[in-house]
Amino acid sequence: MTTAIRAIELDDAETLADLRRRYPFPRWEPEWPDDFYTAEGQRQRISTRLARSADGEAWSGVILSGGEVIGQITISNILRRAWRKGELGYWIATSHQGQGHATRAVELIIDLMTGELGLHRAEALTQMDNLPSQHVLRKCGFLPCGVYRSHIFTVGQWRDEIIWERLLD
Repeated sequence: MTTAIRAIELDDAETLADLRRRYPFPRWEPEWPDDFYTAEGQRQRISTRLARSADGEAWSGVILSGGEVIGQITISNILRRAWRKGELGYWIATSHQGQGHATRAVELIIDLMTGELGLHRAEALTQMDNLPSQHVLRKCGFLPCGVYRSHIFTVGQWRDEIIWERLLD
């Protein structure tokens, strides 16, 4: 199957809500409110993301396999001027993990960051024990550059996160 990315659309809300209900990631993410798992909740999130994209502060997309939405990929906190950087985040539905989709999606988003967005630096975070995501980032040329201690609260405790970077020039 081919992997592709495209900008997120309001019409993706139903599919994303269904994927989030079927394949939650409680170990890796903070606790979400109940409406996060509904089409309306996802529509509201997408609307916010589209507004941030229009302002140049973010880029939100979906990950596709053979035309089917299987995950999401986002560049958040885009800074221009002296920094020209963005923070990368992504997830793949469990049913499609381990098939190379995350690696290909990160490669595609790096191309977008370098080309269309003209960024100089990509950053990402992984929890200390999220080895699959660390493997994806390493494979895509990211290097670990530090640790945020007690950075995210998931499943009842604070967890450290590794800071990853890739220079895009």
